[in-house]
Amino acid sequence: MNIILASGSPRRRELLDMAGFSFEIIPADVDETADPALSPDQLVAHLSEKKAFHTRDMLKRQKAQNKHDAAVVIGADTVVAIDDLILGKPKDEDDAFDMLSRLQGRAHTVFTGVTVTACKADKTLTFVESTKVFMRTLTESEIRAYMATGEPFDKAGAYGIQEKGAVLIERVEGDYFTVVGLPLCRLSLILNEF
Repeated sequence: MNIILASGSPRRRELLDMAGFSFEIIPADVDETADPALSPDQLVAHLSEKKAFHTRDMLKRQKAQNKHDAAVVIGADTVVAIDDLILGKPKDEDDAFDMLSRLQGRAHTVFTGVTVTACKADKTLTFVESTKVFMRTLTESEIRAYMATGEPFDKAGAYGIQEKGAVLIERVEGDYFTVVGLPLCRLSLILNEF
């Protein structure tokens, strides 16, 4: 199966590599502005579809389309939610500090939406996974030290559970890979249907 990942996320690429998938990366260039009317699960489903459809439709328009006729495109999006607030990637240092301050010492939920769509056949499946994450209590200096690593700035909720941010997390209830950005077990089952 020819798999195309419609994401430039190094974490998603690493997860697919780790799981043994062979794939090509063609990132979708779409507006990821959050619609405040959508719940976290609706938002990640919507954005994963938007990314997958953008890359699929771009491939369909290309002259060398036959190369991708049998391909399936995977789009994904991840957000953190706490107190009815959706936390995407921080805009700047102040935003990252506010996010980490809000999350520290509390539980929050990470939502990842995934869309798999066929380039040629008329078939699309979208699913959403959620995982509860418990972050330990942090001092202001611990938050500043973590921010100084630069890690928070390209991650939803301003932390990376699979990197230096692992020491911030007390426990996880649910699929760890959902928090990283791609629920591998569910994705592999979905890919079997294509």
